[in-house]
Amino acid sequence: MPDPPGPGEAVSFDLHVKPLFRPLDQQSMKRHFDLWSYDDVSRHADAILARLGAGTMPCDGPWPEANVAVFRSWVATGKAR
Repeated sequence: MPDPPGPGEAVSFDLHVKPLFRPLDQQSMKRHFDLWSYDDVSRHADAILARLGAGTMPCDGPWPEANVAVFRSWVATGKAR
């Protein structure tokens, strides 16, 4: 698991979001979009966030709330690369 952003640090896709997706997650979703692609995740961020919030993604069990909060913050603050 990546280190969460520090106080005042912007949430970054490359540093904070992408590492949350395991190789299994990336392979499972590859037919729909690439979870390791900034463009794909940014484009589908609202749907991903809805699934993460509902606990239906990833398919083998929900993320810890801290991980969902990182993703939610990334979306809310403009989806920095």
